[in-house]
Order: sequence, then C-alpha cells, then structure tokens
Amino acid sequence: MPGTNLTREEARQRATLLTVDSYEIDLDLTGAQEGGTYRSVTTVRFDVAEGGGESFIDLVAPTVHEVTLNGDALDAAEVFQDSRIALPGLLPGRNILRVAADCAYTNTGEGLHRFVDPVDDQAYLYTQFEVPDARRVFASFEQPDLKATFQFTVKAPEGWTVVSNSPTPEPKDNVWEFEPTPRISSYITALIVGPYHSVHSVYEKDGQSVPLGIYCRPSLAEHLDADAIFEVTRQGFDWFQEKFDYRYPFKKYDQLFVPEFNAGAMENAGAVTIRDQYVFRSKVTDAAYEVRAATILHELAHMWFGDLVTMEWWNDLWLNESFATYAEAACQADAPGSKWPHSWTTFANQMKTWAYRQDQLPSTHPIMADISDLDDVLVNFDGITYAKGASVLKQLVAYVGEDAFFRGVQAYFKRHAFGNTRLSDLLGALEETSGRDLKTWSKAWLETAGINVLRPEIETDGEGVVTSFAIRQEAPALPAGAKGEPTLRPHRIAIGAYDLDGDGKLVRGDRVELDVDGELTAVPQLVGKPRPAVLLLNDDDLSYAKVRLDEQSLAVVTEHLGDFAESLPRALCWASAWDMTRDAELATRDYLSLVLSGIGKESDIGVVQSLHRQVKLAIDQYAAPTAREALLARWTEATLAHLRAAEAGSDHQLAWARAFAATARTPEQLDLLDALLDGTQTIEGLAVDTELRWAFVQRLAAVGRFGGSEIAAEYERDRTAAGERHAATARAARPTEAAKAEAWESVVESDKLPNAVQEAVIAGFVQTDQRELLAAYTERYFEALKDVWESRSHEMAQQIAVGLYPAVQVSQETLDRTDAWLASAEPNAALRRLVSESRSGIERALRAQAADAAAAE
Repeated sequence: MPGTNLTREEARQRATLLTVDSYEIDLDLTGAQEGGTYRSVTTVRFDVAEGGGESFIDLVAPTVHEVTLNGDALDAAEVFQDSRIALPGLLPGRNILRVAADCAYTNTGEGLHRFVDPVDDQAYLYTQFEVPDARRVFASFEQPDLKATFQFTVKAPEGWTVVSNSPTPEPKDNVWEFEPTPRISSYITALIVGPYHSVHSVYEKDGQSVPLGIYCRPSLAEHLDADAIFEVTRQGFDWFQEKFDYRYPFKKYDQLFVPEFNAGAMENAGAVTIRDQYVFRSKVTDAAYEVRAATILHELAHMWFGDLVTMEWWNDLWLNESFATYAEAACQADAPGSKWPHSWTTFANQMKTWAYRQDQLPSTHPIMADISDLDDVLVNFDGITYAKGASVLKQLVAYVGEDAFFRGVQAYFKRHAFGNTRLSDLLGALEETSGRDLKTWSKAWLETAGINVLRPEIETDGEGVVTSFAIRQEAPALPAGAKGEPTLRPHRIAIGAYDLDGDGKLVRGDRVELDVDGELTAVPQLVGKPRPAVLLLNDDDLSYAKVRLDEQSLAVVTEHLGDFAESLPRALCWASAWDMTRDAELATRDYLSLVLSGIGKESDIGVVQSLHRQVKLAIDQYAAPTAREALLARWTEATLAHLRAAEAGSDHQLAWARAFAATARTPEQLDLLDALLDGTQTIEGLAVDTELRWAFVQRLAAVGRFGGSEIAAEYERDRTAAGERHAATARAARPTEAAKAEAWESVVESDKLPNAVQEAVIAGFVQTDQRELLAAYTERYFEALKDVWESRSHEMAQQIAVGLYPAVQVSQETLDRTDAWLASAEPNAALRRLVSESRSGIERALRAQAADAAAAE
C-alpha cells in the first residue's frame, strides 16, 4: 500500500492544532522468522490547542483492531481509511490515543524490511522511515515538525538482538524495553532486529564517553574491518564537536550495516543504518574506502544538522543534506590524520558532476525547493538537494569566511536544539556572525534554478603579455518545462595561472581571488603580466558554475591534462571536458582521445574510475551510431593495454580489470575473461576474487558466452545474498528473447521480488549492446508504467520507472512515444518528473551524436 499523500497545507494545519508529547510503541516481532504481519500497539500523548477540532494520525496497516481516544473506543472500520485514522472531537489540552493494529513486514526497503540470509536462513530486520514510512510500523503524526519522545518495547525471538535510538537494555523474557528518546522527529526513529554480529568500542574525550557499536550479519563478520570504521568515526566526533561547539547530542552511536538498503545510509538518531555493500567482501580500490568514509561522516554530521535541529517542512530538506555533504568533505580534507585530504578533488569530480547534470534537466529547481506534498519530496533526493546545495555552502564559506560561518552554525545549534527551523533561522545566525546581509545572496543562490557558465576573454600583445582579461558570465535558458528564469549570480572564484616546469609538470605560479558579478567582470590583476600556458577559472573549486577554457588553454590542456602537479585542477579540467561532451561542444571521439592521452598519468584512483564510467557512457550514448563500434574497439584495446601495464596488485590494475570486463567484445578478449575465470591464464598481481569473478561472468553472459548452467555454477561458489543478486543480473543480461521475457515478467508483471533483487534484474536487463533485442520493450514499458506506479511502493515503482525507460533507444521515435504518453497518461507530478528527466537524456544524446558525426566530416 503506497500510503496517502500528505500536503504541506495539511501538515501546517495539524502543527497549528497539535503539540505531540510522547509515543509508547509496543511491537511483537516473535513471528519475524516466518514473516507476514506483526502486532503494533501505539499510545500517543498530545495536546490540542483548541477544542472541538478534528485531525488525523497516519498508519499504513493491513488491519486496525482498536482505536481508543481518551478512553472512548472508536469504530476502527469507520475511522481508518486510506492510511489515515480520523480523530474527531478532540479535547482542548491533553489527549491520549491508543491504536492496536497488524502491520506488515516489507521487502521493499521501506517501513520494517525483512530479509532472510541464504547463508544461515535467519531473518534480519531493519526500519527505513524517511520520508513518510514510520506510519508503516506504528501510528504516527508523520511530519518533521511534530517532534516527540519515543519509547519502544519490542518482543523478539530468543537469541536475537534489538537496537534502537536509545541505549540497548538487557532483555527480560525476550522483551526489550528502551528508555524514551529525546524529542526527535518520527522519520529518524529506528529499530534493527535479528541475530546480528556486533563489535563495540567507546569514544572518550574531555570527560565525555559515548558507547560505539558496529553491526552486520554474521555471514559478513569475517569481512568487517571495524577498526577502520571506528577510526573514521572518532575523527568525525573530534572534528564536528570542535567545529559545532556542541557535544554529540545522543547517548550512544551505533552503525548498522544492513541488507537490501535502498540508499547509502540513513541518519537515524544514534542508530545509523548503512548499506552492507560497504562491508567489502573482495578487494576494492581506495576510492571505495574514501566513499565509505564520506558516508560515515555524512551520517554523523546529521546527528547535529537534521536530528538535533530539524527542518520544519521538506522544502528545507537541502539544509539537512547539503550541510551533511559539505561537512563530510570538509572533515575529510581538514581532520588531523585523515587518509583522504584530497576530498575536495573527489567532491569536484563526483558530487559537482552530479549537480551539474541534475541542474540541466527539465526538473531543475531551486535548492530551496517548493515542496507541496510528500510526492514532491520523494523524488527530490537529487543532485541539487545534495551536491549543488553543498557546492553553494562551500561558496558561502568563502563569502563570509570559515570562522564566521562556523560561529553562526554554533549559535544556530544552541538556539534551536531539539527544535525545528526554517532557512531564515540559519541565515539569521550567519548574518549575525559575519556582518553580511545574506538576503540577496540567498535569493540568487537558494531561490533560483539553473546553472551559470563562466568563460575567460583574454587579449595579448605581440610579446604574449596580457592586455585585457575579463570573465563573461552566462545564464543559459532553462530546459523546456523547467520553472523559473535564467539568473546571473555573484560568484567568489579563484583564477589559477599554470605553466610547464622543467619536469613537464603544470604548476601554479599565480592565483587571483575575486568576486564575479554581472555579465562581464574585469580582472585587472592579470593585465600586464606574461600570458601563462593555462588560465583556469574557478581554481580551487570555490564556486558552482560550468567553466570553459580559452582556446590556448584548451590546446595545452588537451596535450597535458595529466601533467597538472595537483589533483584538483586536473579534476576540474576533466569535469569541464566531460561537461563539454555532454553539451555537444566536444565530440565523443575527441573526448576519448583526450582521456586516452591523459588517463595514464592520472594518480587519483577515484578520478580514473569516473573517467572509465564516463567514456563508456559517452561511446554508448553520445557517439555517432556509425562510429560506435570502432570507438568501443579502441577503448577496449586501451583498457586491456592499461590492465597489462598497471602495477601488479595496485588499485589501478583492479580498476582497469573492471573497465576491461565491462566492454570486452572480440573473441580473443572474451577468451581472456574465460581463462582468467578458470585460472588457465593469470595477470600478475590481479586477484580474481569473488566480486571480480562476477564482473567477468556477467559480461560473458551478456555476450552469450555463458548461459544458465555457467551462471548457476558460479552461484554455487557464492551462495550468499550478494551472489544471488549477481546471478540475477547475469541471467537477465543474456542476449536471448527468453531471458529478456523472464526478466521483464519478474519485475513488471509480478511484484514478488525484493528491492535489491529487482534492482539487480533491471541492471542486467538493460544492455547497451542489445538495442535491437530490447526495442520491443519500449511500447511495453509505456503500456505498463502507470499501473506499476499506482500499485507499487514508491521505491519499487521508481526503480522501474527510471531503470526500464528505453534510454538505449536514442531516436526521435523514443521522444515522440514519450511525449504521447505524457500527454495521454496524465501521470502525477512525481512520475511525470521521472519520465521527463529520462526523456531529456535522449534529447541530449541526439545532440551529442550529431556533434560527433559532424566532427568526422
């Protein structure tokens, strides 16, 4: 049951009427091993501002047995309709509501998710409540500004562990009675239940003592590197408590690696849930450890920004997510002993690329989005809310100064602890500490949509001396269908002047920092100086804007991109080149040449892996169709050459092995994958371990070399949850009509698959090498989509809507069919947004293909 949509106006009215004091939640999970439903009994104490009013409480449940309001039994069948329980005739002052219901375990990653580990056949449970899914487990006033205390009592099977927001008590007769939480929002409450393995430690400093716990399934325990996770966690505690000047606000801090998790992690107060793919079963590159550390720090930052102080309504979701994203990178860059002081390179390479892509879709929106209901927010966990917002916060720090910024944050936490806020509360605190008026800045950056482009305009004399330097700012038209107007914004940027040194490295000899505002900004600081080899706008990545290189700088960068001595300017140039490719300003064949000329010198493994993904996407989607196979052949030969040349056992060797596996195509290349699998060939230092084996198997299945028997044999080697997902991907990847029909039926025509397995099947189903085989599914997608959306939970429906859109069918016909569906199907705003975003990818690909074809003429 998807659950009734809650509007902002309904939430406002309910918050005006009600003040919630406490919840007592009693759950009987003794039947969890078998699944089905469980008994949920909720007692809520709340105050009503005026008498004679009516309201409602939220609940998604198969059955409601009892509703008692102030001692009077209500007719459950009458008051419980469409995931709401009507509360008529509320009394002024204190009211007490008791609701007894049967709630359902889920396999969608929403509410109380139930998973059975194939290794030990034991059930493992965890909750995921953001945005509106606490109502799937207990009756709740499901909106962030109705904070309350929560006291959970849970009966569980013998031998199981129960973890929640409060410290874990000693059970009595398998009943776990937790102490009440502080006042928090319903969406950050949590329960994690099952025979989990755990490791414990403590954070101690200046008389403070916070118990720390790490949990995972026993089948992953041998892979759990708890010491490394505790190390990152302690660095975060040290750095955040110093910067925020506010001690960690909860009584303990558990991190629980849970199965089939839809997101990266969730900031439940004191009980953070994290996808258990971050417990690495096989060798991964350092980039994977850096991403995991960033996730750990992101969720820890949320304990203050999101949990201690929470947005009043979801239009300020960005305050939570942007701040945590900024804080994770700043902590990694600055914390003493950090293993990833280059985190701003990663941020520029990954997060900002995500933001730039999202900001050019028809769904682009202001950072402070207009969220009118739950449907709006459910599709708003996007690159603007996270990455653009964090980029703008980085710009704000440069604008007001780091010291003033954190003094403002400190005042904000102290003033609003355990309360709810709006954007104006944070900006007011920052204005006090910085002395700057931020209203104009907020209007330009937070309340408008779209992206700016910065281009240098440089003139020199016959001696190569700069006679004129200006920066032209452009505000491109917003995509068709987007709301708002193009906006020129104030930017605080640096300009880097780079020259080749005696060792052939591009090094910065001069740096100018200035404010860019309006259409044209003069840069007199560089006039009268010799023209450097490269002039790089937005050096140090202070602002948020697409940057272009002048003709001379582009020529030097094309030849020497890998020769920048520092990783950040390299990442900025890589990002600019990728953006130009997506914008059809750089042909795919030229982008491939640029990558091949510089990637061998790229030391940052995260950048290398991003380039692998981007090159493959560019060739598959942006290359002229007549040139695609030749470009793929060139790229694949390069991946194999780099694999053979890489240092034995290095991260680069592993990354190149995966890149080769993703695109191997000739009989000889596929023979090599097969031989590496069976051990008849080896590459020195390359460990063909469990995860790499599956990458090889999936490619061999996708090209028809492996069938059901070979996939089944590989699954016998890895009879785990991860192995089950990998096998599902491989089966769906097979290039046969039967395999595609089987995959389609399991996802679209049935709703039995768990979320993670459904995602795996979709990943296998969509193969860019199989366009002709998949062509028949374009019509079937549009015929099924609306029914799927209306009958599935949000997470499951979104997987299908986005994952099965015919994105590989880059043609005008796909655009026309999409337009016809949008015109006739009358989808709601959330589904319309997802389909429109996918459609824009086809438009972009067609423009890029035309540019690539023109470059060949």
